Formats: sequence, structure tokens, C-alpha cells
Amino acid sequence: MPPRIPTEADFSPLSSTLPVALHIPSPPESTTTFLILFHGLGDHEPAFAGFARDLSLPGVFGISVRGTAPLPEMLLPPGSTQAHCHWGDDLILDPATGDIDEDPGFVTAQRLVMQKLVREVLLDGCGWDVSDILLFGFGQGGSLALGLASQLRQPQRVLDVTDTEGKPVLGAAFKGVVSIGGPLPQSMVPTESSREKSRTSVLVCQLEPDAVENAKREFADVRVVQWKRKGVAMPGDREEVLPLMEFFAERLKAEF
Repeated sequence: MPPRIPTEADFSPLSSTLPVALHIPSPPESTTTFLILFHGLGDHEPAFAGFARDLSLPGVFGISVRGTAPLPEMLLPPGSTQAHCHWGDDLILDPATGDIDEDPGFVTAQRLVMQKLVREVLLDGCGWDVSDILLFGFGQGGSLALGLASQLRQPQRVLDVTDTEGKPVLGAAFKGVVSIGGPLPQSMVPTESSREKSRTSVLVCQLEPDAVENAKREFADVRVVQWKRKGVAMPGDREEVLPLMEFFAERLKAEF
């Protein structure tokens, strides 16, 4: 039986735990791929649904997800009325620098995204496969995206990916992952010394050299982009967007 195109009603059970903003391609029946977007620390989902719409990838159904925990009031901009969220299990500040720890643990986010959104809505509910899913993340959201792909090597731990006989499918892979400024969290790397590299193709942008090497140790196919400007931000011009579009175009043509 062919997969079914999800409707807004399919996502309504997530409204209290994992709110989403959708970009549905026109016509909806053209859907071939899902792009799940994770915003950065302190942001929320509407802007990234707009980013999916601006990309206008053919046949791609965008699902922008709100972070799983609100920022503490002390970190909110003065007078802000918008949602400001993050993906970590905690917020840990380095007392020496005041910077927020890049790897606060992502157990809650992993469980909600993979079980509630991916498994219950897209796979079981509508009949799609993990190979039909692209992930995109910015900052902390990029770390989550890489971590989910890393852990998919062990489906029994992150998602009950099974074949027709109910056996785990080892080495399952997403269609692709893009992370802008988000390094792979060590807490989401399997601990087995004999682990194989993840088969998910990834594109990492604006990462420090050591973070790039960490990604290459865990993924078989890593593309690296460093923009001319310093710092981490969403792509601001055609030159910065082009590598993303080329990666997406390649992955949308890939066959599994």
C-alpha cells in the first residue's frame, strides 16, 4: 500500500508536547520527501517553516519543530512575548566563560522527535520510511539533527525500525542532514568501539576543525562548507545558499 500524505490533523496530537509549523507542497500529492527543521537555541518554529517555504524544494513537505524546553526567564530578551525554546535536557553554563554547554543531553528531544513525530505520525501513521526524511538544523538544532542520524545506526535505541519480519534494520539512514554551526554531540554517539559509520550523508557548515573531524569519524559521507564571513548565522546570500541547494538536489535524486 503506498504511503499517505499527512494532513494537519495528523500532527494535532503533538500540539501539547512538540508543536510544529508546516509547509505543505502544492499540490500535496507531489510529496516525496519530508524536511524536518530544528531551530537554534532561543528561537521557535514559525521562522523555520518560512525557511522551508523559501527553499521551495519540489515535493518536499516541511515540518518545523518547536524546541522541547523553554528558556529560563533570566535568559529571555526584555519584554519578549514570543516563545524562546531549546532542545537540551538542561542548560549548563560554563562559569569561566558564561557560554552555554554545546552538549546538554538530548534524551527528551530524541524521544519526542523520533517516537512521536517520526514513528507515530510519518512511519506508522502514514506509511513512510526514514529514508524519506531530511533533517536541517541551526546551532543547537543542528547538533540534534546530527545526533539523531548518528543514533539511527542503533535503531533499537532510537527508533523501532523493523523490516517485514519484525527484525531491526541495522544501518538505517535518513535521506540527509544539514547542520549549520551545530557540532555532533558526544552524548549521542554510540559507545560500541566496533560501530560502523552512519550511512546518512551530511553537510556541515561553519564548524570548527575539531568538530568537522568528529563528524568525519562517525559519518561515511561528510561535506564541509565554510563561508567567507566569520560566525554562525543562517545563509544570507546566494553564494551561501548554493551549497545547501546542491546538497538537497543531490539527496532528492538519491535512491535507497
